[in-house]
Amino acid sequence: MASLKEVKNRINSVKSTRQITSAMKMVASAKLHKAQGRITSMLPYQQKLNEILTNFLRTDASFESAYTAKREVTRVALVVCASNSSLCGAYNSNVARLLEKTLAGYGSLKKEDILIYAVGKKAEEAVKRMGYPYKGALNKLVDTPAYGDAYRLAEELMASFAENKVDRVELIYHHFKSMGSQVLTREEYLPIDLSKMTADTAAGGGQGKSRGFNNDYIVEPSVGTVIAELLPMVLCQKIYTMLLDSVTSEHAARMLAMQAATDNADDLVQELTVQYNKSRQQAITNELLDIIGGSMK
Repeated sequence: MASLKEVKNRINSVKSTRQITSAMKMVASAKLHKAQGRITSMLPYQQKLNEILTNFLRTDASFESAYTAKREVTRVALVVCASNSSLCGAYNSNVARLLEKTLAGYGSLKKEDILIYAVGKKAEEAVKRMGYPYKGALNKLVDTPAYGDAYRLAEELMASFAENKVDRVELIYHHFKSMGSQVLTREEYLPIDLSKMTADTAAGGGQGKSRGFNNDYIVEPSVGTVIAELLPMVLCQKIYTMLLDSVTSEHAARMLAMQAATDNADDLVQELTVQYNKSRQQAITNELLDIIGGSMK
């Protein structure tokens, strides 16, 4: 059995760890609240943009776009979002597992035909471990996601697809559903599926109600031209939404992990305190027995 001094030192050590995890939980909670505010502020713009595009898509107008072209996949680009730091539960390991599964699905392609955009240090480390090349350092997109940075990334992805440098672009990230639920998502970014977008907007319920498109409207120069202008805006907004979703999910995962760590520390302190009291009581009993035994001699 451990000595009283060892048990007491361990109690103090666990209490110190608990203070750290509790502080990290409060910091993550504050960051989560701020990130949720950014998503709330962005949603009306995104919903209106999708509504406008969907209204035009419901017309009989025909148009062509480089971003809707489907072709045989010989080169693919993957955008993988993780965090810059750990202590957020299984957040990063889940992303790494899904990336590994996705890469296994492209086993017929050579490594040089798979271009990975690693957003976050943990994503970069996972790609390195798997032995795949990755594109640039995109770690600042995790710390401070800004629309300008999202626009530049989206522009690069769209240019690569339009110029036939890649035949498909996929996104791997966590979608923030609620405080206790972050859904790991693998989503096709390009080519864009307009029929799916229309169905998703229609299924949006109260948040994405569409008022319908009035065919009596006069659109200059044409509906096709307007849609062609709207598509890049929607695609850029999608990258920004992905970054906000990923960051918010990270803060939520870290807050839950630190809450669990704090609760475990409380339970451990309680167990160690009981053990300390038992050991102390036993030591006192032994001393009393020694005294009584000595006085009887």
